[in-house]
Amino acid sequence: MIKVYLKKKISPRVANGHPWIFGNEVNYIDGAVTPGDIGEVYTHDKKFIGKGYINPQSQIQVRLLTRDKNEAIDEQFFYNRLLQAWQYRQQLGYVENCRLIFGEADYLPQLIIDKFNDYFVVQTLALGMDVWKPAIVNALQKIFQPKGIYERNDVPVRELEGLPQQKGFLSAPFDTKIIIRENGLKFHVDIENGQKTGYFLDQQDNRRAIQHIVKGADVLGAFTYTGTFEIHAAHYGAKSVLGLDISESAVQQATENAKLNGLDHIVRFEAVNAFDMLKAWAKEGRRYDVVMLDPPSFTKTRENIQKAITGYKEINLRGMKLLRPGGFLVTSSCTNLVSPALFLETIQMAAKDVRRRLRQVTFQTQSADHPIIWQWENTQYLKFLIVQVE
Repeated sequence: MIKVYLKKKISPRVANGHPWIFGNEVNYIDGAVTPGDIGEVYTHDKKFIGKGYINPQSQIQVRLLTRDKNEAIDEQFFYNRLLQAWQYRQQLGYVENCRLIFGEADYLPQLIIDKFNDYFVVQTLALGMDVWKPAIVNALQKIFQPKGIYERNDVPVRELEGLPQQKGFLSAPFDTKIIIRENGLKFHVDIENGQKTGYFLDQQDNRRAIQHIVKGADVLGAFTYTGTFEIHAAHYGAKSVLGLDISESAVQQATENAKLNGLDHIVRFEAVNAFDMLKAWAKEGRRYDVVMLDPPSFTKTRENIQKAITGYKEINLRGMKLLRPGGFLVTSSCTNLVSPALFLETIQMAAKDVRRRLRQVTFQTQSADHPIIWQWENTQYLKFLIVQVE
């Protein structure tokens, strides 16, 4: 087997169990490597660290799959990992819709699998995981006997691994427009053309968190996508709900979701630039009891963190200006590059600028089917905050 020897000085990240090994941490490789091969990783003094897949063309040269020298990386390995992940989700109560595999947090680096009832969406984001796609599909078939499996590998990150962007069926073809249930509501999911895997499961627990603050309230939602937060607000007793998104197709699907739940008399959606409208409406004197903000990440690189902070601050500032005294701000950030502490600091800066005082209601992260491994920073990315703005 190929053996990878690391330099004497390596990052504490590796010692703490993180599966990534960067090219500048590798001293030398013993054996001829075909990208995607499995290799054993050792310290400079030949102590075993783990086994993982290798891609010399990637900045992350090795991604570890196991720390057990005797564990074979084969089809049975992937079946076992998927079964363990499913048993864990069941323990937590996720039996219908969930993120079945959350990459590194489920010890399967760069593999994403979302479960939408009897349908599965798969992303293999690194070459070393992509070569095991048939084994992954076989494991899904054995464990779940699904109605369909779809590949959403139409993501640019694959190109960094020398892989093409692609999407398509990994099972017999099926209708990729499905309906799922969440918190007593129904939602259309477009597996083929929706964002990411078709639906944002990471907020499913957070959507329940608004149920008490929206009763009898006038609610504004910005960056609504397919209207999940807004429809939850209507379901939980809001007096009126308006959702904004720049995408015409997202607004169309959000409207269909409202009709699907018989809530289109309470909630409506407009295709506008939410960033601009928040500013304009604050100047006009519009006021709401609850403002909900679920913006895009603003940055995917560390070089642009300051730009992202500026964006988060400005959007939350505009949201606060639209609130009546004592109203509630519901706000999120979905990038792991902005830490929880930095996110809260940014919200506080916005409050200071508008001279409003904040009372925290709840501060949460992604739903528990997206596990967070302590000391692995990239496994925690979502910040979800509700504050009363006085």
